Amino acid sequence: MRNSFDVAVIGAGVIGVSIARELSRFKLDICVFEKREDVGAGTSKANSGIVHAGFGSEPGSLMARLNVRGCEMIPKLAKDLDIPFRRNGTLVLCFAENDRGRIYGLLEQGRKNGVSGLRILEKEELSMMDNGISDNAICALFAPTGGIICPFTLTIAQAENAFENGVDFHMNCAVEWVERVSEGFQLLTEHGVFHATVIVNAAGVFGDEIHNMISREKIKITPRKGEYCLFDKTIGDMVNHTVFQMPGPMGKGVLVSPTIHGNLMIGPTAMDIDDKEGINTTAEGLAEVIKKGRLSLKEEIPVKKIITSFAGLRAHIVRDEIDFFIQEAHEAPGFVDAIGIESPGLSAAPAIGEYVAGIITARLKPDRKTNFIENRKGISNVASLDFETRRALIKKNPAYGHIVCRCEEISEGEVLDAIHRPLGAKSVDAVKRRTRAGMGRCQSGFCTSGILEVLTREVYKDACETTKSGGKSFLLSGKIRNV
Repeated sequence: MRNSFDVAVIGAGVIGVSIARELSRFKLDICVFEKREDVGAGTSKANSGIVHAGFGSEPGSLMARLNVRGCEMIPKLAKDLDIPFRRNGTLVLCFAENDRGRIYGLLEQGRKNGVSGLRILEKEELSMMDNGISDNAICALFAPTGGIICPFTLTIAQAENAFENGVDFHMNCAVEWVERVSEGFQLLTEHGVFHATVIVNAAGVFGDEIHNMISREKIKITPRKGEYCLFDKTIGDMVNHTVFQMPGPMGKGVLVSPTIHGNLMIGPTAMDIDDKEGINTTAEGLAEVIKKGRLSLKEEIPVKKIITSFAGLRAHIVRDEIDFFIQEAHEAPGFVDAIGIESPGLSAAPAIGEYVAGIITARLKPDRKTNFIENRKGISNVASLDFETRRALIKKNPAYGHIVCRCEEISEGEVLDAIHRPLGAKSVDAVKRRTRAGMGRCQSGFCTSGILEVLTREVYKDACETTKSGGKSFLLSGKIRNV
């Protein structure tokens, strides 16, 4: 096992893997350290999947610049990496005449940021564009470049592509200490001691802890919790666009949006908490989501169609300036922070990768690879194939004819693909994020046992070793006896 690298990235969320992928275009030895068992298993997994157009950030800020650039990059990235993506457009609703000034302010701000196609829709045009919108909306800002994407697939696809391009990934490997040494940095991890010339701190809500090991300029990250409700696909077309209300001081507010897979999503709340692992939902938070979401819709929200709720944490840096914290530490050249990445972090992620790679390559001056692998093929959903193609596939491998997840129509063959591809799945949740097995209406009620069986056979050999999400999240205990 190598223990010396040109670049070490701490954190395998969407920001860390975006940076790793961009750096893998160059002749560099790169590794990524992740404390969890899978990529994208922290903040990145609990994301709305909205690709923001870029009108919501302060003109001149790094956040605005990288949001707009990321939004421009995502269509090609989605095509190259076989990721589902759709430009469904974004609406920001105005409900009162005295708020018109704020809507026009967002329009002007977006234009200053370079967002194309922005315009104001009056009531009649708004209702014609999306008949699910509340009749109480008097006008709206329309951003046609806004879109929706799968946050799991975006993270996993970039990680797999980075891996194929030579990046080492150390999973279940928390970085416990970082210090400067004569030539670069030394990292103490759960897998031993490593050396790197350059470090990228992309540790999300734990980014302040890594930063404060190196920098005299201490920072504090407060987890900002957002709770969501996810609805059954039968009401996924209540609205066609991503619908926001006027933003407030805590963020962009509660949205209502279809997901890329056809569900309906409402959320998030915004509450600052102390617990950096505090991803529990609350009755109060979910009630707030429903109450605020109702304001945007013409019809009542069918709460009986909720199939799950979840919460995620945004890494909010406590300071006056609202911007991403992406910079090289003044007193520690070669230590690059990429933290404080709140919304629109997912939208900006590819551009953040490009930007941070620029900082690092300016320092290390590596040559570009001539054999960089640009493309990656995702896992094909057998149920979406035409009959003849499906029949030929099943004839070649009968596992594609055995349905493991009925709700999402996922076959055993797809589960096997998830396990045996680069950075393959080693837990039930990792399979879920790669295939959607367990994300349907029954929320794993039927398919968990089938996935457990395949994981046991292919990875662990002992069912008691198989976990829901790594660590000690064992699904079974005691002695399992083959019958």
